[in-house]
Amino acid sequence: MGLERLDKILASQNLGSRKEVGALIRAGRVAVNGAAVKNPAGKADPEKDGIAVGGRSLKYREYLYLMMNKPAGVLSASRDLHAKTVVDLLPPEFRRHGVFPAGRLDRDTRGLLILTDDGSFAHRMLSPKSHVTKWYEASLSSPVSKEDILSFRRGLPLPDGTVCLPAELSVLREGEHSAALTGVREGKFHQVKRMFAARNNRVLSLRRVRIGGLALDPGLPEGASRELTREETALVFQQECC
Repeated sequence: MGLERLDKILASQNLGSRKEVGALIRAGRVAVNGAAVKNPAGKADPEKDGIAVGGRSLKYREYLYLMMNKPAGVLSASRDLHAKTVVDLLPPEFRRHGVFPAGRLDRDTRGLLILTDDGSFAHRMLSPKSHVTKWYEASLSSPVSKEDILSFRRGLPLPDGTVCLPAELSVLREGEHSAALTGVREGKFHQVKRMFAARNNRVLSLRRVRIGGLALDPGLPEGASRELTREETALVFQQECC
């Protein structure tokens, strides 16, 4: 990464504004490679130098990659004046400037959501050219038929003339409480619900369980989030079926 101003490095890690971290540095509370630095304009390489703030080593992350188990009733947005957003649910240590949801889940849809401040990563994940499949568990008003499965796989036309890319569909549960698993490679508005509606079926509840090869952590409570490991981040671009 190279040399950067010390105040810029600290501010990028959610340790305060440039003014606030500048005051920390001038107070002698920041050390680089064991030596106190009191000039906010001093330079350091955050990936190579050992930086400590108040005696605690700084874990530098150029970009942040988070997994959230999104609850229903929360907007997939960075900010909203009238409703709670997924960014509002983040604990303070993850509320870095520029963090946003990579792709959206409908307000009433639950499950796996990735938040990051890496725009290139998000663009690659969301581009249909990357063939990253998003997998959803859908509770349905009616059972799934063989013709439904074939229609999804052929590429389903919607009533407004939109044609969806081929999608996977399989039965999870039959009977009174029907449920299905579907995998789509796009992110059209209310896409999964519209696809089932085009087959005269209604989605009662929807939960995203996997993005590419990355599955939702079963131990992550609804509304909670955690950092992704480097290996988990790479799994997003592996095409593993649920």
